[in-house]
Amino acid sequence: MQSAFSLAGRVGLVTGGARGIGRAVAEALSAAGAQCVIADAGVDISGANPDVSLAAAAADAIGGVAFTEDISAPGAAQRAVDLAVERFGAIDIVVNGAAILRDAFIFKSRREDWDRVLQTNLTGAYATLAAATPLMREAAKQGRAPGRIVNLVSTAGLYGNFGQAAYASTKGGLVALTRVVAMDLARSGIHCNAVAPFAATRVTDAIRPANDAQAVYKARAMTIPAGYVARLVAWLAASACAVTGQLFGIRGREVFLFSQPRPIARVVTPALAELTPESLDSLITMEFTEHFTDLATDLEAFNTEPLL
Repeated sequence: MQSAFSLAGRVGLVTGGARGIGRAVAEALSAAGAQCVIADAGVDISGANPDVSLAAAAADAIGGVAFTEDISAPGAAQRAVDLAVERFGAIDIVVNGAAILRDAFIFKSRREDWDRVLQTNLTGAYATLAAATPLMREAAKQGRAPGRIVNLVSTAGLYGNFGQAAYASTKGGLVALTRVVAMDLARSGIHCNAVAPFAATRVTDAIRPANDAQAVYKARAMTIPAGYVARLVAWLAASACAVTGQLFGIRGREVFLFSQPRPIARVVTPALAELTPESLDSLITMEFTEHFTDLATDLEAFNTEPLL
């Protein structure tokens, strides 16, 4: 008897799917029965030196098809979606995993690096969803099981981390995009969720520890296989999964559900005529200080032994 979480007959598009978590996701979707387009230009972690053979090899391994253009280039996302429809007849699952890093402290950062990271990590995801969702909505109207979207984010976009203004901003933006897309598609029954993964990847390997604690974090993170992330994504990609608009974390055997920003404290100020810096300072200091969020980085927050 076929599992309710089978992906048989479904068609997926995985950006950044040639290596690491992206490849593990594509393999998991394929193992569950989906046919997949692997969209990956094969660039290095900074977004340079493309190698189209990587996506081709990954696609061959799962019986899928490779798309080797830069997903953030004008028109590329639409061509990737069109390829899925041309080869497999539909587009049901989108996993946005393409990402690059160009880290620098804000006082040493360059605008061209900011723009390139934004283009790949956030604009590429937006373009892919803008291209895929009209077809997904129409398919749902015609009676096809509604599609599923998973955006791979990062705890750096939730906690912040030193030198990651560009990367963290794009991942935080992708969390917001997840919420909006989940709302926009709710009436169609199409679900959109975000996953913050912990696993041994090129991103993890690129961490340059600033202290002994970060070195320990990196060593621990490099022991975590990407398969755990892939299994969670495959569950979210299934028609039987009823979850939408949520933010998950996955670290080995641990699955986290993250809170999302909501007011946690409130004061009522004097009317405008009496509102002064002194009155604000008094109220906020008295009522809010115990609720302030500390400046711990994501590396510090998750620097414990993973369960494998």
